[in-house]
Amino acid sequence: MEDKKIKNYPLVRMENIHKRFGGVVALRGVNFDLDYSEIVGLVGDNGAGKSTLIKILSGAHPPTEGTIYFEGKKVEINSPKDAKQIGIETVYQDLALAENLDVASNIFLGREFIRSGLGKFLRMIDRKKMWQEAEKVMRSLEIQIGSVKTLVKNLSGGQRQAVAIGKTVYLKPKVIIMDEPTANISVKERSKVLELIQKLKKEGISLIFISHNLHEVFSVVDRVVVLNRGEKVGDEKVENTSIDEVVKLMIGR
Repeated sequence: MEDKKIKNYPLVRMENIHKRFGGVVALRGVNFDLDYSEIVGLVGDNGAGKSTLIKILSGAHPPTEGTIYFEGKKVEINSPKDAKQIGIETVYQDLALAENLDVASNIFLGREFIRSGLGKFLRMIDRKKMWQEAEKVMRSLEIQIGSVKTLVKNLSGGQRQAVAIGKTVYLKPKVIIMDEPTANISVKERSKVLELIQKLKKEGISLIFISHNLHEVFSVVDRVVVLNRGEKVGDEKVENTSIDEVVKLMIGR
């Protein structure tokens, strides 16, 4: 099998991306690459354009101008469904979990396992299989949550983040976009999430890591991309730059 890493294109390439909302220019000619099995930190101050860029890649917003390539082929990502179909998943800061459902039900929400019941038209959710598959997902990620039958509302912030990641990983994506994955969780839980991010990379998944915590960014990413007022102002491997240099780029000095 041909190794995709020797090809002359990255996994994701966004070229000359512009985005305008009426008279407001959110992005100005941004170029962004993500390679195979790479973690890229996307950073910038509030209003820099980070959220807009990832929403374009995840299909939530169409670009005003620009082109997106995935595995070397030009793609049209007009909806989140389009992004999912090519292998791009997003874990947003609000996690989008149903607190009144258990862990397994959240992982398979909208794609539940169904078993045939009595009669041709009677079909029922196969909860036993969902519990078994959910346990496999959590175990593969080395996530400790107790029971997959636990209601999400009874989990800690870090455990909820892990469930959101598990829900995404089950779909076997090629790219995961993580928006502030360590926000509002304890220091101990943050380290667990960061370990999980590195484990996902080892599994061959590429990640875009968005965070205001530059120390965490530098601890896990291979490369850092800096946005400032809708423009890309920095793109360096972490070993070739520093937190101080990134901060200067973020504030425009």
